[in-house]
Amino acid sequence: MLTHWKQLLLLVALVTMFCIPTDLYADSVSQRDELKKFILKTIQDHPQVILDILRNNSETVLDVAQEGSNQRRIHALKKQWKKDLTEEKTIRTNDRPILGRVDAKVRIVAFSDFTCHYCQASKKVIDSILAEYKDKVAFIFKSIPFEEKGPSASAALWFLAIAQQDEDKAWDFYNTMFSEREKLQTEGDKFFRKTAKDMNLDMKKLEYDVRSNKKLKNLLKEDIDDANKLNVEGTPCFFVNNIVVRGAQPLEFFRIAVNMALNEAEK
Repeated sequence: MLTHWKQLLLLVALVTMFCIPTDLYADSVSQRDELKKFILKTIQDHPQVILDILRNNSETVLDVAQEGSNQRRIHALKKQWKKDLTEEKTIRTNDRPILGRVDAKVRIVAFSDFTCHYCQASKKVIDSILAEYKDKVAFIFKSIPFEEKGPSASAALWFLAIAQQDEDKAWDFYNTMFSEREKLQTEGDKFFRKTAKDMNLDMKKLEYDVRSNKKLKNLLKEDIDDANKLNVEGTPCFFVNNIVVRGAQPLEFFRIAVNMALNEAEK
């Protein structure tokens, strides 16, 4: 019968073999084959070992398997993102507010929705990236509303209209929309108007821009057109320069994307 520490060693070997990309743990085909033979022989000699490992080390199994899964995902994403870096993406960002330096080496463009829970969660990750990388990274928000005439589309229009007067206040509005997402959904224009009034904006001009400014409405149409051309299938979707980050991803993954984009920009 295998001792406890031998079970743990076998556990690590199993996870390494099946969860982590093979080129990360072995330098040659022969090394991988030797590891595989060792694991299979051990299982044949001790068929109860798998059940014993799962029974005695359930939390460890989950932790190591999760780490292996993350490593596998990162490996696959890096491969895709290296390809992304070679493919120029055309995204219209003129006349939209920019959070950060205009000349930042990395620009993150979000295709997002103010009513989307996953977009709300991703905002916190983007805030962390901007705080960590400071002047190296800038951010632009583009709206793909779930409903063409729903509260998200209206909020995006108010966001752009406020930016016509004060970009900093537009970003304050952006923060409020995500932090008060439920009010956005239930109160709509009433909530937008109250939020804008509290910012001491020119409400007469703002109301006009929201109602009649064709330029702003064309910008929102451009966002949807760009999303379609870039095959954005859902929100959130981020373009870190040319790298495509789909969905709500953890901070660790965004760091990798930003570092890859920075390295490419500095060449």
